[in-house]
Order: sequence, then C-alpha cells, then structure tokens
Amino acid sequence: MLADAIARMVADARHAAIGAASPIPAAGALLARERGNGRPRVSLLCSRLHCFFSDGGRELFDCAGQGRIDVFFLSGGQIDGQGNINLVGIGDPAHPKVRFPGSFGSAYMYYVVPRVILFRLEHTRRTLVEKVDFISAAGTSAANVYRPGGPIALITSRCLFAFDRTHGRFRLASVHPGHTAAEITEHTGFAFDRSAEVPQTPIPSAETLRMLRTVVAPQLVEVYPQFAAEVFGVRGRA
Repeated sequence: MLADAIARMVADARHAAIGAASPIPAAGALLARERGNGRPRVSLLCSRLHCFFSDGGRELFDCAGQGRIDVFFLSGGQIDGQGNINLVGIGDPAHPKVRFPGSFGSAYMYYVVPRVILFRLEHTRRTLVEKVDFISAAGTSAANVYRPGGPIALITSRCLFAFDRTHGRFRLASVHPGHTAAEITEHTGFAFDRSAEVPQTPIPSAETLRMLRTVVAPQLVEVYPQFAAEVFGVRGRA
C-alpha cells in the first residue's frame, strides 16, 4: 500500500532518485515506472541495473543541482511539524544520548530537488516530534532564500501527510486502512491541519499487487534481497 501511494505521487515525474536503505520508496518508484512505460526514469543508488550514475553520490548531487532530478526521498531519526529532519543525534551534540547515521547530502538534496517525499515507518511521538533536537536538513527557508526544493509529503505506517510550503505545516491527507484520524493525533508529536472528513488511503488493486509481486520485486532483489524475500517471497539466483 505504501509503495502504491508513492507510485501515485511520482507518476508525473521525469526522474526519481532513491538513496540507500529505502526499499519501499524504491518499490514505489519502480512501480510508477512500470505503469508509465519507462517514466519516470528511476535511479537507484547501489544498483548496477537501475542507476545511471557511474560515480555514485557525487554524480547524484551534480544531477540534482542541474535540476535533472524531480523526486527524492529523505527520512530522519526525528521529523518535526515544519518538515525539519534530524539525522545527527538526540541530546547535547557534544554528548548525545542517541547517535544517528549522519546527514550526508540530505540538506543539499532538500534544497535543490523540487519534490522531496519524507518517509518514516515508525509513526510515534518519539520519531514525529514537535521540534527536532538537531536540524540536519531544514524543511523551510526564509523568503529571501532561493530554494527550488523542499518537502511535499510525509508517508508513514499510519497515514499520508501533505506539506504546505506556504504555511510550513503538514496536513493530514489520508489515513491508512485500520487506522483513524484520532489515532494519528494521539501518536504524532507535532500539530497538523486536517479536514472534518479525512479520506482513507486507497488499497492496491489486484493488478497493482500482481505488478509488485511479479515485475517490481524481482528488480528489488539486486539491492534489497532480504526485503524482496520477506515481503514478496522473491529470491535471487544462488
């Protein structure tokens, strides 16, 4: 269902790039490509089959800076209501209580890629906080800062938020089946906007499930063999 929701969001993109440790965004982008007969172009880092870059991250950054990537995915140990993400740690930076893997190019990509989709499977007040302890990448910028990029959505295990860049706030766009808007409020540490009636995230069709299992999953085996095996039962050749 999450891959299907992502596929709908990136369907009209020219080029979607996916970084490391992102099997569900990768599945969504590849699903969109299959539906679109080759569009969007998908660049999956760490892949030999689905990556157009020969120089890894450096070429990815160059491509993004030239405006040739429309969609990218980011996450964080913490994400707050202004779209800020924390990939550094929790507590005093000199003596943190928790260390995260680090920012790498997240702040740069957040500024230059027009449509950044935030992704976080754990939807709790521990991860979706009122204010991050450390801003690795800022969700918004001052009006006098040239910034073509930024967040458009946050998708979690419970719901889909849309991001309003004008007001710097999230809006509850849909709730996944089995969850409620009241539950989202209870488990979200930041305030967000919502309508009186919040729609349900669409359930994947039988055809979408077929494509994920028979077309997309075999393409994921190269980079995410454990994910493809556990979720879709697809394994690569020994």
